[in-house]
Amino acid sequence: MTVKNLLVTGGAGFIGANFVHYWLAQNPQDKVIVLDALTYAGNKANLDLVANNPNMTFVHGDICDTALIEQLIDTHQLNTIVHFAAESHVDRSITGPDAFIETNILGTYSLLKAAKKKWIDEPKASGSEPLAHRFHHVSTDEVYGTLSATDPAFTEDTAYAPNSPYSASKAASDHLVRAYHHTYGLEVTTSNCSNNYGPYHFPEKLIPLIVTNILNDKPLPVYGDGQQIRDWLYVEDHARGIELVLKKGRIGENYNIGGNNEWANIDIVKLVCKVMGEKFANNPELAKRFPNAKSAIENNVEQLITYVEDRAGHDRRYAIDATKTNNELGYVPAESFETGFAKTLDWYLDNVSWWVSLLPEEGE
Repeated sequence: MTVKNLLVTGGAGFIGANFVHYWLAQNPQDKVIVLDALTYAGNKANLDLVANNPNMTFVHGDICDTALIEQLIDTHQLNTIVHFAAESHVDRSITGPDAFIETNILGTYSLLKAAKKKWIDEPKASGSEPLAHRFHHVSTDEVYGTLSATDPAFTEDTAYAPNSPYSASKAASDHLVRAYHHTYGLEVTTSNCSNNYGPYHFPEKLIPLIVTNILNDKPLPVYGDGQQIRDWLYVEDHARGIELVLKKGRIGENYNIGGNNEWANIDIVKLVCKVMGEKFANNPELAKRFPNAKSAIENNVEQLITYVEDRAGHDRRYAIDATKTNNELGYVPAESFETGFAKTLDWYLDNVSWWVSLLPEEGE
């Protein structure tokens, strides 16, 4: 597939913005149109480093606005859509599932309708062949459900068994994408990724939450016994995996993208505590920059760990088997968790102005 002009939905969010940075750096000849509704997790500041790039255009809009999507496809002669836009926080889906149904299911449906109309229906109506195109859908390993400690990792053939409103809404969107390929011939690919981490990660998620709470001498909340296991994927490795799917992936196929980094949540938290302690011990300037962290660091960071009531229906383990993606596309993650986290921590320490305004107010 030759990408020329691509629409990146949710491109001001965590993974989407990292993908935009990566794509513009690796494919400087391509034009990238970023569409984002700028809800709580969408932050235009995530794109500041590429804001003046002439090949990047930001559009504030909603993926449920089908007419807008059609207009963007026409105006910018788009031949590729990379669909990140989604409500993605499991806790929020439990307390307020409506937004997840609207964005993740209806929003994906809106994009598919617009793509089918512009890339297939209108050319056929004028007597032409469908336009060369790609609709790439970014999904999650959570659609597969949960694993025991001894179960084999998820493959692309694992049956879907979503357990939260979030994962159920993503599973539904995956099925819609598949249906538009098999029914209408829309040229699609889907990737299911494991837990991403890295720069621009919203502070409510585990790793940035632990980092920012340590810096503010606040408790480090851990659900249940902390033994829930996740496969952690550095966000730039994810972006590179998607690039490989777009350029080499087979139409209609799903590809798992993982980090080969299974960690229990409590071990992640303890590793963050350890690395933070070492970081402060080796750099006295950090204590001056982050005076609130001084007490926590000096008195053993792990004392801040606080076990809280487990999340409702909390999946015990996710694990990605990326053998298919490795064999077909040559994908191998470049970062171990230790190297990726070191980069992530440095980014948070160097970009306080980005995350401090996103923290909840006291009492929230």
